[in-house]
Amino acid sequence: MLRVRCLRGGSRGAEAAHLIGAMIGRSVTGWVQRAFESSSSAAAAQTRHAVEEEHVTEPVQQECPVCSHNEWDPLEEVIVGRAENAQVPPFTVEVKANTYEKYWAFYQKYGGQSFPADHLKKAVAEIDEMCNILRHEGVTVRRPEPIDWSLQYKTPDFTSTGMYAAMPRDILMVVGNEIIEAPMAWRSRFFEYRAYRPLIKEYFRKGAKWTTAPKPTMADALYDQDYPIRTVEDRHKLAAEGKFVTTEYEPCFDAADFIRAGKDLFVQRSQVTNYMGIEWMRRHLGPDYNIHIISFKDPNPMHIDATFNIIGPGLVLSNPDRPCRQIDMFKKAGWTIVKPPTPQIPEDHPLWMSSKWLSMNVLMLDEKRVMVDANETTIQKMFESLGIKTIKVNIRHANSLGGGFHCWTTDVRRRGTLQSYFH
Repeated sequence: MLRVRCLRGGSRGAEAAHLIGAMIGRSVTGWVQRAFESSSSAAAAQTRHAVEEEHVTEPVQQECPVCSHNEWDPLEEVIVGRAENAQVPPFTVEVKANTYEKYWAFYQKYGGQSFPADHLKKAVAEIDEMCNILRHEGVTVRRPEPIDWSLQYKTPDFTSTGMYAAMPRDILMVVGNEIIEAPMAWRSRFFEYRAYRPLIKEYFRKGAKWTTAPKPTMADALYDQDYPIRTVEDRHKLAAEGKFVTTEYEPCFDAADFIRAGKDLFVQRSQVTNYMGIEWMRRHLGPDYNIHIISFKDPNPMHIDATFNIIGPGLVLSNPDRPCRQIDMFKKAGWTIVKPPTPQIPEDHPLWMSSKWLSMNVLMLDEKRVMVDANETTIQKMFESLGIKTIKVNIRHANSLGGGFHCWTTDVRRRGTLQSYFH
C-alpha cells in the first residue's frame, strides 16, 4: 500500500508518492494486459499481485508543486487567467447586487453576449505582456484552458451562459499544499472550474492535495429575489444591516473573499460569500488555522483584496474609503496599517465589474517586489517609500473585466514555511 504525504513546511522537501503510480503504471500496463488475455483468471490475478508487490517500495522524495502560506513569500509559480472568449453575464439578481447602477443598461443590453471585441483584444494583449514580465522576474506562469463561454447550459434549477476564466483568485485558493476550489455564487460561473481542471489534475498527480467545496445548487432560494437595490444609499444601509443578496440556504463563497497570513485567514461576509461558506472553510481547515471574520464600511462587498490587501508580515493596505470595523485588533497585534492614495484611473474608463480601487489590488512577488499598475504613479511612490520595488505593468483594459493583478492570479507556489503573524 502506498502512503502519500506532503509536508506543510515550505515548497521544498515535501514527500509524495502520487507519481509512483504513474511511474510504475507504464511498466505494469503490459503485464496487466497479458494477464487479462490469459485463459486463467486465477493466474491473471496472481500475476497482477506479483507485479504490484515487485514495484511497491518506500515513497520517493518528491517536491510538492503546490505550496503557499501567505501573500508575500517569494513567488515561484502562478496561474494567470484568460480574457479570451469572455462573456457578459446575464443580468440576474446576484449580478445586479454586485454591479453599479451606471452599468445596468450595459448588462441588460449585452448579457449573454461577448464583451466589446476591441476592448477584449486589448485586455488579452495586456495579460499576455503581464505573463511575459512575470517570466522575466523568474516566475513560472501557467494558464487555464480556453473555453467557449457562450454556450448555454441548464441545471434542474436554472439556465445560464458562462462568463470567463479571467480571475483564478476568485475560484482557487492555495492553503499550504492544498488547492481548494471555491463553490462560487454567480450562476454564470457555475462551470468555471472546467478551465482549471487540467492544471489541478496535474498538480494532484504530482502530490498536491485537491479539495472541491460543496457545489451549491444555486436554486432561487440561495438569492433574495427581492433584494431592494436602487441607489448607493440603499447598498450602504443594507450592508450595514448585514443584509446581502445571497441567503444562508446553502454554503457559497468566492476564494477572493479570503486573504492569507500564515496560520490566520481573514474573510468577509459579502454578496458572494455567506456564513455557511465561511463555516465550511473553518471546519475543513481545522484547528491548524484561525478564520477571522472582518467587515468594512462597504456598500458593495465582494472580494476582500481591493479593500484589505496584506502585502507583508504585519503590513496591510487598508482602503480609506472602506474602513475596517475591526482595525483595532490589527493595531493591537502590532501590524502597520497603510492607507493607499486615491486611484488615478479616469472616471470615464469602463469598470463593468469593479471599482477604481483596483489600484491597491497588487501582486507581491516577494516582500520587496510588487506588481503594480503602470498608470498609478501615486501608489508606486507609496510602495517605494516602503522600500518595495515596483514592477510596472499596464492592464487598464483588463481591469474592466473585474480585477487587478491579485485577482488575475492565483499563486501556486511561494518559497516559505507556515508561520503565525497575528497574535
